Amino acid sequence: MNDERVRIFHHNQNMGKGAAIRTAIEHSSGDFVIIQDADLEYSPEDINLLIRKINEGYDAVFGSRFFNGRPEDESLIHYFGNRFLTLISNISSGLKLTDMETCYKLIRREIFNSIRIEENRFGFEPEITAKLARAKARVAEVPINYKARGFSEGKKIGIKDAFRTIYCIIKYSLF
Repeated sequence: MNDERVRIFHHNQNMGKGAAIRTAIEHSSGDFVIIQDADLEYSPEDINLLIRKINEGYDAVFGSRFFNGRPEDESLIHYFGNRFLTLISNISSGLKLTDMETCYKLIRREIFNSIRIEENRFGFEPEITAKLARAKARVAEVPINYKARGFSEGKKIGIKDAFRTIYCIIKYSLF
């Protein structure tokens, strides 16, 4: 890639999503932080949807895969698992989200910088959600396009991540 605005950073070993986000934030600038997984399950073209919504006065905007129901290619187990985890998150946080686990989030930098991210893996999603709620951030959702990947295509999230998510929801919402 020949774009001086894009810089690539590597860890010597895979330290997880949360660690990657912390490293990226240290080296980024601008008024907003956008989190989008690089596997292209989420369309980069939807960034404008999140930007338009945040410009309505929100502190954070989540791109929801489930805003308009279940995506056709989403497995039932992942769909119901996500719905269950989002329900627990909503009860704990007071938010009314349809997709807490989304990997497409736009957050105002001043809000993001006020939050200390601790999780290294997929616990980042419930952690940032709980901490935004505790900070009384105004959080909105917009529907986004989503192309689910399966395990054969490299999807790595599993049942142990679901248990970690529940732990993180409780830890960061209540303590």
